[in-house]
Amino acid sequence: MIDLEIRHLRSFLAVAEERSITRAAVRLNLTQQAVSGHLQHLERTLGTTLMVRTSRGVSLNQAGHELATGAKAAVDDLDALTRRVAAVAAGRTGRLRLVCKPHATAEFAVEVAEAMESAVPDVEIELVTVSTLPEELRLLSEGEADAAFLWLPTGDDGLRYAEVRTDPRMVALPEGHPLADRPWVTLADLADEPVIVPQVVASEAVLRHWLCEPRPDGRPALRGPATQRIEDRLMLVARGRGVWLAPEPLSRYFPTRRIRWLPVRDAAPSELALVWTSRAPEAIVARLVTEVRRLTGWTRPGR
Repeated sequence: MIDLEIRHLRSFLAVAEERSITRAAVRLNLTQQAVSGHLQHLERTLGTTLMVRTSRGVSLNQAGHELATGAKAAVDDLDALTRRVAAVAAGRTGRLRLVCKPHATAEFAVEVAEAMESAVPDVEIELVTVSTLPEELRLLSEGEADAAFLWLPTGDDGLRYAEVRTDPRMVALPEGHPLADRPWVTLADLADEPVIVPQVVASEAVLRHWLCEPRPDGRPALRGPATQRIEDRLMLVARGRGVWLAPEPLSRYFPTRRIRWLPVRDAAPSELALVWTSRAPEAIVARLVTEVRRLTGWTRPGR
């Protein structure tokens, strides 16, 4: 296989267009000796003469005309490819698959996708919706998604993340509960309340975060029934089987008639983060983090 160097082809094309090694050298900002050397090397590589040299300059022979036709297209294609690669590397073009849950961040994700595509028109954000955390983590681990919105901690040390929003913690109480008419509650108020346990968390450490453990007095939460789906947790709350602690956005998505949502004044807030895998296009992710934080007004330095 013949190995042609792009710099030799560029010199050849310049000479072919200028019909002069001198003018081609000036155009390429090279010496005449360098351009002549490139032409000689190209002819040796191809095993044929490409130009006729005269006192009035140079002209292409039949082989030279054939090379000029193909070389121009090859150099243009390579230049275009180089520009596309540079654009992808700089986050100016490409595609990112962003997974989100409808009850948590789907509407927010639409705003993010629109803002990102408006700021960087050649970047496409593909939104993928799922219902549970395990589905989100599976899509990320299997390479079917590049990034996701998750509340921290994720329980997966392989995921990279940047915080983008802080959400207050709320508690769901059944209608008629002794605390239901208060404007807010504390963790001490909830000390004797069994807490509905989410089964979708990745580790015991993550579970303790969602149960607000340990409590201010050092004790663990009183654990109630465990279930996977949010709708089932709220059903258990409505039936008086326990209370449920969740980020504030969920209280707006699930304004169930038989449930009261109250702020938990001393509970640590939930940190929403954009998380991504090592396979994700880093430059696009970095720009996406910037756009999300601009939307949320989040300014604390990320990790």
